[in-house]
Amino acid sequence: MDAKTGFFYLFSVVLLFAAFRVITARNPVHAVLHLILAFSQAAAIWLLLKAEFLAIVLVLVYLGAVMVLFLFVVMMLDIHIDTIRKGFWKHFPLAAFVGALIALEMAAVVIGGFRGMDEPKAAAVVLDAAGQVVPYSNAKALGKLLYTEYLYPVEIAAVILLVAMVAAIALTLRQRKDTKAIDPSMQVRVRARDRLQVVKLAATQKPSPEVASEPAGEEKKA
Repeated sequence: MDAKTGFFYLFSVVLLFAAFRVITARNPVHAVLHLILAFSQAAAIWLLLKAEFLAIVLVLVYLGAVMVLFLFVVMMLDIHIDTIRKGFWKHFPLAAFVGALIALEMAAVVIGGFRGMDEPKAAAVVLDAAGQVVPYSNAKALGKLLYTEYLYPVEIAAVILLVAMVAAIALTLRQRKDTKAIDPSMQVRVRARDRLQVVKLAATQKPSPEVASEPAGEEKKA
């Protein structure tokens, strides 16, 4: 077994463990962190398969944006774990049936898709004017294809991601009564005379006769 095969099995084992912990972790934050670990291991497997573009997209889009959004939402929302887990065993048979059905459908699609296909061929060697081999980059080829033939789907996906980002920011703008928020616009418009107001009040208690009989300016001896 060479080093490439060893790394493949290592990344695969860590990926399966992380995916198992995603659905078994009791803390939702721990589940999101294990999902981040699973995506990183999947990106490493894509690199071993020489699919650099997919690995880069998985790291930048999912690890750098989507997972951070998931973790942000999970930490901001007030999720009661005990209330959610009350009906776990009640809905477990239906969930197991749906999961098994999805697994069978995916297996049928994968097995049917790879049936009758030949072994993938190596990319053709391209030589430059000097006769040297030009390295092939699938990321460059996919980039040209995405921004020429599939330009509109890429723009639609960008708009959807923008809407998701705006929605995530809107979740944090909830009006809460237990927070002491300060409006910056009111602080800018404040004036010096509005900060302090002197009010003249009438005396509420008359001075004692001893104090009144003392001459003004005379200090009381200790």
